[in-house]
Amino acid sequence: MIMKSQRIRNSLGFSLIELLIAMALGLILLASATQLFKNGMDASRLVSQRTEMQDNVRAATNMMVKDLSLAGSGIPPGGLNLPQGAGSIGLSLYGRDPVKTWVTPNTYPTGIFGGAAVTNFMYGLIPGPLKGMENGSAFTKIPATNQFPDAVTSIYADYTFPLNQYVGSFASETGTVINFALPAVLPAPPAPALSAFINGPSGIQVGDLVLIQNGFGSAMGEVTNTSATTLTFVAGDPLQMNQTGAATGNIQALCQGKTPGAPCSSAGVITAYRVYAVTYFIEVPNVAGQLPKLMRQVDAHPAQPVADDIIGLKFTYDVCDGTITPGVSPNCAGVSDLFAGGFTPNNVHKVNVTVMGQSILSYGNHAQNMQMTASVHTRDLTFKDRYK
Repeated sequence: MIMKSQRIRNSLGFSLIELLIAMALGLILLASATQLFKNGMDASRLVSQRTEMQDNVRAATNMMVKDLSLAGSGIPPGGLNLPQGAGSIGLSLYGRDPVKTWVTPNTYPTGIFGGAAVTNFMYGLIPGPLKGMENGSAFTKIPATNQFPDAVTSIYADYTFPLNQYVGSFASETGTVINFALPAVLPAPPAPALSAFINGPSGIQVGDLVLIQNGFGSAMGEVTNTSATTLTFVAGDPLQMNQTGAATGNIQALCQGKTPGAPCSSAGVITAYRVYAVTYFIEVPNVAGQLPKLMRQVDAHPAQPVADDIIGLKFTYDVCDGTITPGVSPNCAGVSDLFAGGFTPNNVHKVNVTVMGQSILSYGNHAQNMQMTASVHTRDLTFKDRYK
């Protein structure tokens, strides 16, 4: 008998080639899934940062439009004469902190008061073409655009604060202290108690501007001290409003119409309003990786950020020269520098605001920008009868 051996073939698993092919396919699938996940995350980040950028630009635009729409409200028609003449010094147009000047100092523009040209004149709206860069910045232009930003100052009375409901009178012969008291006949609703009125959380603060008016005219002063019943306006204030030695345009000028030899307190009843002088400009932090910010300065108080990542701020003005001819439309134009064009802020009928924002994407390697433009019709600056 012959015995034959049989070879039994057993299944022992994948071959090395099959294993390598399977691993390669798996890695391809894993890489594809990872890339899809990354694309989704990038898209989500893009949408999130674009939304944040839009919110910043929209918030900045809305706030500026609100302030610009109030320009000139409560200010004497045409504007206000500021301290000048013999004994006066130059005023700083833009609000500044006693320690840091936020915007390059600039004098007030020339205006017409009493039929004569005056050097320091407060309009309700004061443009600052190409002057909106923070003073002392490491850059002279915005790095992202290589452009100079504009600045603008809107000045208006705060009618929500009842300062005008109190009776004011000069409490010093120098005219630097004004005393306030409740009127004999209380308004409806009654004004709050003086202690809460001046020293309360929303009361008058050092650095606030106050418009003083009596029968002899109007003057602007900067508050340098307060008490329960008084406001003090001494010289040396950051905005240089309280120039006691100036010939005209200061608070002391409101005493000049009194009877010769009579005390300053006899100059009549004083009505006062808190005034906001709001300036917008761009701050570029001197820190690597930080984008510019839109800043808002009120009176002599420190500037506060309004929106981050703002890389452009431009203003243009629709103005009319005031010439009215029956049956002919006024001569109007759009300019960015009013005074260079022969106009004044009193000719402005509309302000066009352009804000550009920037958002960083992909860990700072790429950026996207957006630009928003809004227009606001000013009020209380001038009046033109277009229907004659």
